[in-house]
Amino acid sequence: MKKIGLLSDTHSFLDEKIFYYFEQVDEIWHAGDIGSEAVADALEAFKPLRAVYGNIDNFKLRQRYPQDLRFVVEGLPVWMTHIGGYPGRYEKRVRLGLEVEAPGLFICGHSHILKIISDKKFGLIHINPGACGNSGWHKVKTLVRFGIEMGHLKDVEVIEMGFKSGDFDPEPPMPT
Repeated sequence: MKKIGLLSDTHSFLDEKIFYYFEQVDEIWHAGDIGSEAVADALEAFKPLRAVYGNIDNFKLRQRYPQDLRFVVEGLPVWMTHIGGYPGRYEKRVRLGLEVEAPGLFICGHSHILKIISDKKFGLIHINPGACGNSGWHKVKTLVRFGIEMGHLKDVEVIEMGFKSGDFDPEPPMPT
């Protein structure tokens, strides 16, 4: 089984707790709005990284990562992009792509809204991990962790890392 740590919308901020929560994963996937090369470099130094660029990412990150990433892990076809929408309200470009070739797992970011939804029309699972940076309207920083085995998702976990800095009381201490 391949273990995946999924995040999005770091917006140049990398919470140190990510390294704790992703300690046991095999790969990290970033669904865009990385924000800085330093964030990408730190994640790549920690674990193998698959990433797409987002709408706030600069030219260097857009050269480094694609807009769309399609790949297969443990028999599961995956499509990751930043701006994708969600079942019943996909962005037009994405909807057309899904009609041509739907993956088993569709991942996007952008909305800062954590969603894990089964899309019966396209026969896929849609995941948006929410946002784990300090920029944006979200209040709580979130990640998703899961496994992939023989073409299926396993052990999907939603991780709340606490309030984003500056919005509420200080964040909870690092887990032990």
